[in-house]
Amino acid sequence: MNMRTLVLGATVSLFAFAAQAETITIATVNNGDMIRMQKLTDDFTSKNPDIQLQWVTLEENVLRERVTTDIATKGGQYDVMTIGTYEVPIWARQNWLLPLDKLGADYDVDDLIPAIRNGLSADGKLYAAPFYGESSFVMYRKDLMEKAGLTMPDAPTWEFIADAARKMTDRANGINGICLRGKAGWGENMAFLTAMSNSFGARWFDEQWKPQFDQPEWKNTLDFYVNLMKDAGPQGASSNGFNENLALFQQGKCGMWIDATVAASFVSNPKDSTVADKVGYALAPDTGLGKRGNWLWAWSLAVPASSQKADAAEKFISWATSKAYLDLVASKDGWANVPPGTRTSLYNNPEYQKAAPFAKMTLDSINAADPTKPTVKPVPYTGVQFVAIPEFQGLGTTVGQLFSAALAGQMSVDDALKQAQEAATAAMTEGGYIQ
Repeated sequence: MNMRTLVLGATVSLFAFAAQAETITIATVNNGDMIRMQKLTDDFTSKNPDIQLQWVTLEENVLRERVTTDIATKGGQYDVMTIGTYEVPIWARQNWLLPLDKLGADYDVDDLIPAIRNGLSADGKLYAAPFYGESSFVMYRKDLMEKAGLTMPDAPTWEFIADAARKMTDRANGINGICLRGKAGWGENMAFLTAMSNSFGARWFDEQWKPQFDQPEWKNTLDFYVNLMKDAGPQGASSNGFNENLALFQQGKCGMWIDATVAASFVSNPKDSTVADKVGYALAPDTGLGKRGNWLWAWSLAVPASSQKADAAEKFISWATSKAYLDLVASKDGWANVPPGTRTSLYNNPEYQKAAPFAKMTLDSINAADPTKPTVKPVPYTGVQFVAIPEFQGLGTTVGQLFSAALAGQMSVDDALKQAQEAATAAMTEGGYIQ
């Protein structure tokens, strides 16, 4: 065999490999854990040289809009979608998602935390694998709490939080007593406010699906929130979502932040956070009515039914949500930075417990959220910080815009609630829930 034949043979082999290699397109959210995953994907592609990855990384509200449009129209743009606990059961029942039944023998589905796994299943089948799971809790500056002469209880009330926030505020030195979500969106400010409203005894709908924004519990919730943010929150809070508040807290500009438990590894990481050694944690607040203001969520990876590359997509999902992936992150960035809230084995791991002082509080918060009984009064829906009906995505964002405007001072609390009631009544009537 001469050299020319060898070269030709090698070229043909390369072309054959290129023809066999599949490119899967992954739509994901622009938060820290997902960005880290993208940096570590050489581990996946080295083990799966026949699969190439193309990333579409988007801000949370934009991601939701794009993947919803694509899946509803069977667009087929994406092979892996990053979606949440709200979408999975609804989309699975509409046959928009493929069941994940080829995750591999060593995947250990039974190791997934039951509350998280149940939220990503329909009719006993898993339709999305959790990349990380979360509830919400209080992150606070221990030094500022001490300076204010206060001690944070493990299970604070909203009254304590409000008092502490006002005492910790020092705007002359750029310190806001509290940072809370204000950016409009059903998964942005309404995730926080719906969970908060549960602890105030509010609900989106009564048992006959009649909207409840005209009831005193919602008025109490929104008044409390707007007044607290006016007295102790940052300027421009109506534009702040998770990422904006994370940056403020890391820069030492928040005394307290009530948000996703997943944020704990970012605020306690000395590489990114100027206050890493000063952070304490507490359960989300309550008002003594039996419900705390904490939610339940998982950012998860799913395969849309429109994908033509389902096997390769599921292979990637198995890698990204496996025990081995947690070990990989730990080996690169330390145990404190592994994606939390998905696997029971992580919380039984002594190395993780030692590295992550927030581990127990995170698991307790996840286990305390009950999507089947999210509110003080009975409701016809499931979901803690959302209502698990298709109409909620549009309605939640509309209400979020009204409440964000109230926070910005562009309308009164009463006007925001009045318009929310009208919008919800119209949506429920159009959807056939009420006459």
